[in-house]
This record gives sequence, C-alpha cells and structure tokens, in this order.
Amino acid sequence: MNSVNNRVVVTGMGILSPLGLDTDTTWEGLIAGRSGIDYITLFDPENVETKFAGEVKGFDPLNYMERKEARRMDRFAQMALAASREAVARSRLEIDHRNDDDIGVIIGSGIGGLTTLFEQTKILLEQGPDRVSPFLAPMMIADIAAAQVSIALGIKGPNFCTTSACSSGSDAIGAAYEIIKHGDVPIMLAGGTEAIINPLGITAFSALKAISTRNDAPQLASRPFDAERDGFVISEGACVLVLESLEHARKRDANILAEIVAYGATADSFHVTQPLESGEGAARAMQIALRKAGIAPEEVDYINAHGTSTPLNDVTETRAIKTVFGDYAYKVPISSTKSMLGHLIGAAGAAEAFICIMAIRHGIIPPTINLTHPDPECDLDYVPNVARRAKVAVALSNSFGFGGHNSVLVFREYSEA
Repeated sequence: MNSVNNRVVVTGMGILSPLGLDTDTTWEGLIAGRSGIDYITLFDPENVETKFAGEVKGFDPLNYMERKEARRMDRFAQMALAASREAVARSRLEIDHRNDDDIGVIIGSGIGGLTTLFEQTKILLEQGPDRVSPFLAPMMIADIAAAQVSIALGIKGPNFCTTSACSSGSDAIGAAYEIIKHGDVPIMLAGGTEAIINPLGITAFSALKAISTRNDAPQLASRPFDAERDGFVISEGACVLVLESLEHARKRDANILAEIVAYGATADSFHVTQPLESGEGAARAMQIALRKAGIAPEEVDYINAHGTSTPLNDVTETRAIKTVFGDYAYKVPISSTKSMLGHLIGAAGAAEAFICIMAIRHGIIPPTINLTHPDPECDLDYVPNVARRAKVAVALSNSFGFGGHNSVLVFREYSEA
C-alpha cells in the first residue's frame, strides 16, 4: 500500500471568463459585482429562445498559439491552452526535459467540442461526407483539451479528462490533488473548460427548460437564491490551476497561494437532471470533504455555492448546507458567483476553486448579485449584491452536476504547520 501523504498546494492560476481574459480582470469584475452576461454575438440567436449567454469577449487564440494550431482546435481547447499558459507563467514553473515526466494534466469538460461537431454535422448534411474535416474527431472529443495542453507545453505525466457534467472541473482538481497526495507525480495542471455557445448548445438546454429566458434584461437573468429566478445562464470559459506537492513547491521557492486539503465526491443515484429534493447527496459530499480535511463545519469561513439560479438546485443546496452546518449555516457567508459569470458547465468548478483561493488571498467574499427578492426557502447569508471584506482561512467549493454528481473541494490558507 502506498503510504505517501503529501500536502498539496496551489502555486499558479489562469482563467478566461465572461468577465475577463485573465485572473486579475476576472477577480476585479467579481468583487465589483459586475455581470458578464450579454446578448449572444458568437452566432445569430434569432431562431433560439434564449438570446443571451456569458461569452468570453475579445478572446483571440492567436495571442496564445500559432494559426495552424488554432485552426485544429475547438474553442474549448484553445481556451484551455490559454488558461494553462497563464497558470504556468504565474507559477513561474519551468517545464523542460528535466521535469516533463513529473508533471501531469487533467482538464475536465462536460461536453467537449460541440461547436466543431455542430458545424461539421451541417457540412455532412449539406455538402456530403467528402467535405467533413479530418480533424473532426480530434477537435470534438472531450479529452483533447488536456492532450493539446500536454503537447503544447511538453508535459509527459498523467494526462486525461474528467467528464461529470457541471462537476467536471472540480473532479479534475480533486483527481489531480489525489495523484500528488499519493506521490505519483509532484506537479499537476488541473481545471476545466467549456465552449458550447452555439445553436445546438443553447437549444439543448432550452429544450430542458433549464435556462433563463429573461431576454429583456440579460444581466439580471442569473439570480441564484432569488424568488424570481427562472433558470441558469449558459457561459463559456476555462480555468486551470497549478498544483504541487508542498515539498516540491518549497524546493523551488514557489509562491504558494493556498493549500487544497480535501476532495469529496458522491452520487445522488436519483435522476439524470434533477437533484434530490432533500439535498442528501450534496450534503454527504460536503461531510466527506470536511471529514477528510479534519475541519469542523464551524471552521469554514466561506462557501462558494453551486448556486445555479434554477428553482430546484438553489433550494436543495440550501437544505444540504443546513444538514451539514446546522445552526452555523445561518452564520457562514455563502455566495454564488454564477450570478456574475453564468454557468461555465465543465469549467464552473475550476473557476469557483479559483474564486475560493482569491477570497482566501484577498480577504474579500464576492457577492451574489441580482438577489433582490429572496426566496423564503433560501434563507441563509448569500452575501447579497455587494462584496464583503472578511477573513477567509477555510473555503469550501460546491459543484453538482446532471446525473447526480456531487463534488466538493476544501481550500485552506497556507501555513508552515
């Protein structure tokens, strides 16, 4: 049995989001309570019911890769590589033949290259099979983002994708944490990416009646825990963290941003899209993570909620938090940053891990904006509308996905002890 039990720290982060093309711009937008949601520009939304989304505005892949590379990558993989480059640069991690075997990549995606699949299906139907791109398969498969990052950066360690719907990014980070903890390799790039703002992606979730139709006011559409919420807002983006064993980070004198101390995962075993009304599966994931971290509920300073702005999720997540935290549930600050970013699907958990780490670093809790008519069943402290200064030593990040996936990460302020 492997008895290695490494501490695992975060030394770099990169993000592209509807609020910005890097960590600083995204964070500034979050603490300012700014919405990144607007009308769709990536395609003409005239024929779809919901006409808005959270686009990554101004993203030019040629700022991160050669034209030939960009042409052979779907947008979700392009953004994953861009976020990875920022994360590696910020970590001051040098990758070469001396350490390339000691670094791995896990990048989650709930759906993969849906835009490429949609466009090539149109070509198949309209122009015939001879016109379909030979790059269709390697552009659409969900694992290709991790593969492209590995190829571009010269990384030769463990390399795969986690696909667990809206938990994909969290599960990628959790899996990378376990790999380092157990001593397989000392460094992992981990996160999530998604780019499904196309007619098929919007229509797929619209047909489920899962997304908001507030076309008259897109920036007010994502309103977690609000009585007037009517569904989530589809967004795109990518977020990647550099995780290292503490020993390795110290050896190279890395700037340690925070420590990841636990990962808990469960299944509802209930329904393909609906969460358990009791929140039991989500509660167990939180309990497992806290137990593994050796942290009491009362020691948690901030919860980044899954908080999708759907009628079912927000109530069941509130119930789950009450189950785990008891009376303290009414005292711990909770926020849903999806109110500003929308739902990044497979990248959501990674983006929210980044937010937890930034809250620890800066002592600021981002708000839940658009919370103007509180739902009586959602009666906790969701940090409404305005960011709050607070000491955050321990932060918990919730991610719950279609299929009943529940994933929870726990981050702690780094200390030598």
